[in-house]
Amino acid sequence: MDIKALRYFVELVKQKSFTKASQKLFVTQPTISKMIKNLEVELDLPLLHRDGRRFWLTDAGEVVFQKAQGILSQMDELVTELDDLNELRKGRLKVGIPPMIGHMYAGIIRQYRQLYPDVELVILEYGGRKVEQAVLDGELDVAITMLSEYIGNELATLEFNSYPVYAVLSDMPNWRRKSTVRWSELAEESFFVYTDEFTLSGSIRQACQKAGFTPQIAARSSQWDFLVALVKTGGVAFVPEPLCRRMDHNGLLIRPIEPTINWDLGVIWHAQRYLSKAAQAWIDLCYYYKKTFIAKS
Repeated sequence: MDIKALRYFVELVKQKSFTKASQKLFVTQPTISKMIKNLEVELDLPLLHRDGRRFWLTDAGEVVFQKAQGILSQMDELVTELDDLNELRKGRLKVGIPPMIGHMYAGIIRQYRQLYPDVELVILEYGGRKVEQAVLDGELDVAITMLSEYIGNELATLEFNSYPVYAVLSDMPNWRRKSTVRWSELAEESFFVYTDEFTLSGSIRQACQKAGFTPQIAARSSQWDFLVALVKTGGVAFVPEPLCRRMDHNGLLIRPIEPTINWDLGVIWHAQRYLSKAAQAWIDLCYYYKKTFIAKS
């Protein structure tokens, strides 16, 4: 059975689109179609039901999809283990870092590059939820992200820092008089929040639900500074304390929220999958970073 055909099939099912799969795999759509057709001929079973551009899995396709993911994961681990024989003289490390976090841990990245200059470092900027899933799927080796209480046992974690999240409001008299803001007081405000792939979005939604209301979402963005700019016309955004230091406070008020929600940052990696030497070196460096720099701050 052709491993490449299995890889194309799995990617097609994940992307749910020939167009997206071809872009992800850097091949043409006819190439994907041909490989899957060859796979069906080899197995003597149809894997997809087709209706124009739409498709869905047959029973056989579902079995092949589930089994193929494990086969491909083992193949990737085999390649990684063989590469590791070179003892970090080469290799690749795929690191996920949400856009809001990158600048805070640039020092770790610089130090890793200095220690292991021949390891290719691939940095992918995803939101927290997508980062977690990408680590689970093997798309990422490690990640620095907001730690969620819902992280399962499959992921190992190393906590770095914990910061409060503040409400950012337009400079209005009713807010100026308050030193803190309760969630219930924000029920009528327009919310400018992060996209759903950010873990912090879920924390904000849960806090509102506990306060007894559903937030009125006016806009979503992956860019915190854009959300803050929108607040100047009215409404509220939610910004972790380190990012508040980088804001232009003109026309804005920053207030603690009661009860508070925290921005807990740390490293995650798959606890049950083989760790390449490049990934283990990253984790070891993170432990050193925490002990040397974070513990003393």
